[in-house]
Amino acid sequence: MKTATSFLDEAQAEKSISDEARLKILRVALVLFGLTFIFLPALTVVWPSGWAWHASGRSYYLEMIWAVYMTLGVFLIVAARNPAAHKSLLWFTAWSSAAHGAVMAVQSFGGENHIHNMGHLTGDVPALFLVALVIGLFMPRGGDRRAAS
Repeated sequence: MKTATSFLDEAQAEKSISDEARLKILRVALVLFGLTFIFLPALTVVWPSGWAWHASGRSYYLEMIWAVYMTLGVFLIVAARNPAAHKSLLWFTAWSSAAHGAVMAVQSFGGENHIHNMGHLTGDVPALFLVALVIGLFMPRGGDRRAAS
């Protein structure tokens, strides 16, 4: 016959498996997001209507965005080793991605060149919402800053 303690032990074991799976998913996602951010310039060349807001000519704005996102990409890859130790970076990434995606979604419908901007609704807008969603869902919970290696 099982005791209350054995049920608690089983529940705790199931929880740690779930926590381990969440951590593994988050780590893989952080590396994939980091690589995507690092290779953002290539995406703007291959699929400009979904990733670049300026279709022709040199864009200083786009080059600045590249610099910020490529740097963030490197830090996301570093954070993948121990996400719990980098919670503020990951929460910043989640919230700023949601905010950036929301602003771009609204801007996709306006402006003189809104037909070109509509492509963002199938490119960088959902990608940013995906980043926010995945990081938010799989972020380590609790106050312990250490994660299993």
